[in-house]
Amino acid sequence: MTFRHEDLPALFHHTDRAAISRQRESVQATRAQLLLLVAAAGAAALTSASAAGPPRVFAALSALAYAGVLVVGVRATRRRARPQWQLNRSAAEFIKSLAWRYAVHGAPFGSEVTDPRAAYRTRLEKGLDELRKMGWEDPRTAGLVPEGGEVTGAMERLRGMGYQARRETYVRDRLIEQRDWYRRKTEVSRRATSLWSWTIVLLTCLGLLLALSGLWVDAGVPGLLSSAAAAAIAWNEVRRHHPLIEAHTLIEQDLAAMMVVMQTTITEVSWPTAVYETERYVSPQHTDWLARHSS
Repeated sequence: MTFRHEDLPALFHHTDRAAISRQRESVQATRAQLLLLVAAAGAAALTSASAAGPPRVFAALSALAYAGVLVVGVRATRRRARPQWQLNRSAAEFIKSLAWRYAVHGAPFGSEVTDPRAAYRTRLEKGLDELRKMGWEDPRTAGLVPEGGEVTGAMERLRGMGYQARRETYVRDRLIEQRDWYRRKTEVSRRATSLWSWTIVLLTCLGLLLALSGLWVDAGVPGLLSSAAAAAIAWNEVRRHHPLIEAHTLIEQDLAAMMVVMQTTITEVSWPTAVYETERYVSPQHTDWLARHSS
């Protein structure tokens, strides 16, 4: 059997789309603020450089850019894009993990559970209730997701299969898929880290050369370069490329090791615990912990 992304509950798909949308909104707001700050610094530099030109025009542009930063910041704060992005991502990954554990008899939904559907709903609502206390907006409350679709037909079909079929499906469609996802994310972060590191070095070196030579100091060019370099550093920190490289690499290694164990030494008795541990590796909380404590 193939357990696809589409076979997960509708509540997961809605929260996943909401997380992607709010993430895009939060990232765009941060990018806009940084670009506006650089634009304001550039307009201020042109104001001091245009003694024979129209300095008031550049001063007005600088003021408009600074005002734009405030507007974007206030709008992002009111929209709560970043908190809602993180809450929806936590909800989506929690639902996905719980669905997989239910479908393949992972703990706490092992074969010995007499009413796994009721246990699944209880655990689901308990976890989502914690997120609601933190401000997560449950789409079922607004009628955006129908009630009663917590367990899909594909989840029931996979749960009804034998141990070997469940193990093969989980290793192929969950464990290997997640391992490859972390590998792709690591490569993307490495390329981005290299790009922004060289950009910061280039801007800093240009500012240093201009400051040492004394050229265009009155024109404010070194200040503009400093603003651009600071914006690049801030953007790199916001995207967390370097800590995520280390976190994703460690998780990829853990999943690769777990894949070998699941295919060789894990028995049906220890299977529920092995699935539980694997799902713990791919949780957003585990990734954040590794990213915060990376060297």
